Amino acid sequence: MSPISTRKHGDVLIVTSNNPPVNALGHAVREGLVKAIEQADSDDDVKAVVIRCEGQTFFAGADISEFGTPKSFQPPMLPQVVDIIENCTKPVVAAIHGTAFGGGLEVALASHYRVAVPSAKLGVPEVKLGLLPGAGGTQRLPRAAGVSKALEMAATGNPISAKEACGVGLIDRLIEGDLEQHAVAFADQVKDVRPIPRTSERDDKLAEARENPAIFDEFRKANARKFRGFDAPEANIKAIEAAVARPYAEGVLEERRLFMELMSGTQARAQQYFFFAERKASKIEGLPEDTKPREIRRVGVIGAGTMGGGISMNFLSAGIPVTIVEMAQEALDRGTGVMRKNYEASAAKGRMSAEQVEQAMGALKPTLSLEDLADCDLIIEAVFENMEVKKDIFGKLDRIAKPGAILASNTSYLNVDEIAASTSRPQDVVGLHFFSPANIMKLLEVVRGAKTAPDVLVTAMQIAKKIRKVAVVAGVCHGFIGNRMLMPRQVEATKLLLEGATPEQIDKVHVGFGMPMGPFQMADLAGVDIGWHRDPNRIENVRDALCAIDRWGQKKGAGFYDYDDKRQPSPSPKVQEIIEDFSRKQGVERREVSDQEIIERTLYTMVNEGAKILEEGMAQRASDIDVVWVYGYGWPVYRGGPMFWADTEGLPKIVEGIRRQQERLGSEFSLSELLLRKAEAGEKFTR
Repeated sequence: MSPISTRKHGDVLIVTSNNPPVNALGHAVREGLVKAIEQADSDDDVKAVVIRCEGQTFFAGADISEFGTPKSFQPPMLPQVVDIIENCTKPVVAAIHGTAFGGGLEVALASHYRVAVPSAKLGVPEVKLGLLPGAGGTQRLPRAAGVSKALEMAATGNPISAKEACGVGLIDRLIEGDLEQHAVAFADQVKDVRPIPRTSERDDKLAEARENPAIFDEFRKANARKFRGFDAPEANIKAIEAAVARPYAEGVLEERRLFMELMSGTQARAQQYFFFAERKASKIEGLPEDTKPREIRRVGVIGAGTMGGGISMNFLSAGIPVTIVEMAQEALDRGTGVMRKNYEASAAKGRMSAEQVEQAMGALKPTLSLEDLADCDLIIEAVFENMEVKKDIFGKLDRIAKPGAILASNTSYLNVDEIAASTSRPQDVVGLHFFSPANIMKLLEVVRGAKTAPDVLVTAMQIAKKIRKVAVVAGVCHGFIGNRMLMPRQVEATKLLLEGATPEQIDKVHVGFGMPMGPFQMADLAGVDIGWHRDPNRIENVRDALCAIDRWGQKKGAGFYDYDDKRQPSPSPKVQEIIEDFSRKQGVERREVSDQEIIERTLYTMVNEGAKILEEGMAQRASDIDVVWVYGYGWPVYRGGPMFWADTEGLPKIVEGIRRQQERLGSEFSLSELLLRKAEAGEKFTR
């Protein structure tokens, strides 16, 4: 059975797609659309066509299950399909609900008219997969919506609402009520209108850019930081430039050339790999298939500091009531005050209403008593990173929490099994490592203890989805996945300082690679004093020396860098003096350090640690490690993540680079057996 069916309503042919769950434009759908348009063209009784979809959405894009398979290249291809729709001799109306994304919007653009329900969203998110809309989308979109809006939509991949689309002329009419009924009525109104309005033949909306060609460079400049390192945004901009500068037929050829260029590049492969990696991360291996999650009606959070407050906001925003506990009233008031301020800032930016702010804060129960956590189904401890403190809290929770309540620690490094052992119910204990700021960062490391029950794990993954986090399962080891891999980078970066590199050189290499900031910029932002012992007379390393003279980072106006009143960094002669003094004291001979050595010692060693994590079973799969690093630490998605990047570099090259640095890495460093085996066998971490 074809997913495309047709039926007549008077002289209007209704073409319906029923291809759950999202009406993806797979081969059978493409073929069915072509046959339906051919039917309309050949039937004299048909005067107009409505294209609509069953289920929750209009065509939401390409069929990802066909990616890389022969079906994705089987004719008719989408560019042919949309041309056939546009060249139909009867007016075609696209009736949009849900989302018209990617190829779905290209089908709508090829239709002669577009109507939509107000809740619909329209977009071309291909840039997020390292591509551009390759079925005439970059040529038709500026002709329908204007150049400015087309640039914004195509180069960022962000969708717009049907209301906004109507405002720029991308939608001809907003439909209140029954979509099909109103779309057929609209088709009846326009069935005799000639000439049929074909988007590819329009150029009225290209005038703004023809009169002001600087619009493109202004857009590039305004988004330079956001687009840094990515190939696809620039290709989208160039394709839209071609729409303005060339006739449609030539613009389409340029779009195709740019599309094929992106398609054959490493970035598109990396971004598409990551798209699937993110979806794979939610699958937990080795659990009974019939495992059911526990019900979470109320959440308790211990600690109202930056982390506790941020964690609480995630649940409140998802409509889950929270009991938050602090030891002192002042700390409790300060924490809840910051939460309210954050919500009000979101409301000021139009991200939520004043009513939603009050709803969220109204679902928060602040208290100074741990006993008030007795009715919570999930309790998350978010206190100081100290094992004895955490064990003490979990011992108390063991007495207070109701049977079946999940007890979670937000620890960044500590042993979850040791924490669980301080209770009589280790099966109910799990690690939930949120990343700071917890109300913004998407990553959640779910740490699976030796005795964590399957339904606890399933519940943790499900609740993560509910609070819009990307969850990755990690095993119990120091630093889990992310922070464990961060350690060799930090250790080597600090050693490189003593050997002759400067903070700015090391940071520049990392930023040039695509990281949002380097290790020393990150230290200054987070606080150089994090983890400092607080004794200014005990100076054992460069960090101790900086903290002893109040150089705690950006918050103090000085850290590894000097900062002006706008927090702009500049190299610090004082820091250089401290570094060189340490080099002398430790007998380290300073020398010139190459950028390649920095990459080998700070990034190759991370890959090596990632391989050890896989070797030990601390991560389920290499792609999970990549998800942690993209979402938790800003690894550039166009490089796919550290393990995908290692595969693209070639594992023999990684091993060779590490061996070149082996002497400087020291006697404590060891090469991963898994990395060595895969390099020798010509294998990869990711497929």
